[in-house]
Amino acid sequence: MKAVFMTDRGKVRLHNEDNGGIFMNSHGQRLAIVADGMGGHRAGDVASDMTIKHLKVLWETSAKIQTAEEAENWLEESVLQVNHKIYEHSLKNTECEGMGTTIVAAICTNLFATVVNIGDSRCYLLNESGFKQLTEDHSLVNELVRSGQISKEDAEHHPRKNVLLRALGTEESVEMDVKTIIFEEEDVLLLCSDGLSNKVSQEEMESIITDKEMSFEDKAAEFIKRANQYGGEDNITLAIVEYQEFNEGR
Repeated sequence: MKAVFMTDRGKVRLHNEDNGGIFMNSHGQRLAIVADGMGGHRAGDVASDMTIKHLKVLWETSAKIQTAEEAENWLEESVLQVNHKIYEHSLKNTECEGMGTTIVAAICTNLFATVVNIGDSRCYLLNESGFKQLTEDHSLVNELVRSGQISKEDAEHHPRKNVLLRALGTEESVEMDVKTIIFEEEDVLLLCSDGLSNKVSQEEMESIITDKEMSFEDKAAEFIKRANQYGGEDNITLAIVEYQEFNEGR
């Protein structure tokens, strides 16, 4: 596997409330995560930081994932644990009241990738069929698009574009979407916060991700550069993972 993680405060925000990383367990399997925190008094960065730290510890001590069912169960159970921790923390600390975070995460093995998401941070897949968005945003605007009340073009400039229907840590329980895909040689996953997807079009993303002349680090830096060129009003965070055959530990 080749993988890179990058985050940037952007050009407007005083703080970076995004977080994430790419972590390996003792069996050589990777977990990529992007979390976009929200909440007043800088509590958003508390929620995203708690999410990443807790999932990192759980992953680094996890058993080897051998089936899609194991991957899906691990993500569901671990994300529910994190939801409980964030929610309890917000109840006990008034400055963190109402805080939460989006999450998109992917377990990457030799056979498949399993993706979980809550909120509007996204996962895209590049494979032999092309470049497409794998996840569905849990947002008011996306529901309006899905129900046919507004067009995708209208959604781009809708005044309530940032209203989320689901977030991690804001309520006692949370629903998440989990899906598993076949992950094959040269397939690429792009995970990102809306600071990237709101600014850089899917067509532009595809042109960058498929550029054979650019290194992984250069591609990540180019994504952030473009989002900042187009305004950079939000924090910008992304993780890229490309499948390459590797030997998973026993």
